Amino acid sequence: MGWLPFCVVVMATLRLAAQLELEALNRREVRRNAGRCPDELAGVMEDATYARSVQYTLAKARFNSVEAVYDGVILLALLFCGILPWLWARFNALAPGAAWAGALFLVVTMMSLGMLSLPLEWWSRFRLEERFGFNNSALGLWAVDRVKSALLVLGIGFPVTWALLALVHWVGPLWWLCGFALLFAFQTLMMVLYPKLILPLFNKLSPLPDGDLRTRLLALSQRTGFRANTIETMDGSKRSGHSNAYFTGFGRFRRIVLFDTLIAQLAPGELEAVLAHEIGHYKRGHVPKIMLLMAMLQVGAFAIVAWLARTPGFNAAFGLPDEELAPTFLLVGLLSGLVTFWLAPAGSWLSRRNEFEADAFARNALGSSAPMIGALRMLSRENLANLTPHPVYSAVYHSHPSLAERERALQR
Repeated sequence: MGWLPFCVVVMATLRLAAQLELEALNRREVRRNAGRCPDELAGVMEDATYARSVQYTLAKARFNSVEAVYDGVILLALLFCGILPWLWARFNALAPGAAWAGALFLVVTMMSLGMLSLPLEWWSRFRLEERFGFNNSALGLWAVDRVKSALLVLGIGFPVTWALLALVHWVGPLWWLCGFALLFAFQTLMMVLYPKLILPLFNKLSPLPDGDLRTRLLALSQRTGFRANTIETMDGSKRSGHSNAYFTGFGRFRRIVLFDTLIAQLAPGELEAVLAHEIGHYKRGHVPKIMLLMAMLQVGAFAIVAWLARTPGFNAAFGLPDEELAPTFLLVGLLSGLVTFWLAPAGSWLSRRNEFEADAFARNALGSSAPMIGALRMLSRENLANLTPHPVYSAVYHSHPSLAERERALQR
């Protein structure tokens, strides 16, 4: 085994060990607090509901450990069992050196990886989520969703990937800068097109009916200077009992989307607080800041792919031909998680800071912290949230602060 494959095995082992230890750490913390709800959160959950939330958290932690082992084994098997060179030979033989053949290799390989994850995805939905009352999806609907997703990958992912690979022949050594520009423009376009063209393939969006709730939410939007094109509800309940709210698009294409489960669970004042929180993300500039950060990371990623594609021995270390761009793209995609896992705390910290800022905006917009706290408590209860995550686990995995942290910040 060469030095590069050896490093990959070591990094994969270290990541898996860290993942398993973090899950074990969180399980121990949850069990330590399993007796009763923490004093500062008294009243959030009744004893029976709190006990169910503990069991739900422990079940998810066990599943996460199994998933981490499964993913680690699949990654190493894929890299070292010879399947990637075999696939490359078959697809490249269709049209040696052609960008479309390389794109087909990439897309089909990634779709095959997605298929390998289906057993765990099925178990998560139809065993774990079903056990705790969150799954509302029939097996047929779930299967149809998977087929639709695969067709979208082929219909959208394949031509975009083809264009990225073709840039090498069109613009030469600076293809990676043009590739970034192409991908960024495509992602920006999808922010507008996704809610109009793709989301309706999976969910039904309906205008929020006239009434007190719509009046209150539109008044809040006007008061906070957030002019949305429309407020819509989404039938999330046909798949899951979990709830959410978000806004999508930008400019005159901006729209607010509320899950029907959220409307059913919260009082009008609490829904105002949730909407004010989402508006807070917009008013504090979180979306453009995140887009700028992602753009910088994507530029770096494209530069790394371009460098590795020119580096003798990188592709060959995994049985793939050197200086072939499609294999390099695939290898970077497969191996990047071994590095980005260790950067997750930085991403979580940034996301959590944004959540605190959005919470503060909601409190100030409504003149009180009570509606936001009420909404957070209700959502924690309805979603059986973990009220006592281990701080280290939370710092790595949680994009949102814990309920106790958010309440303390809101009350300051």
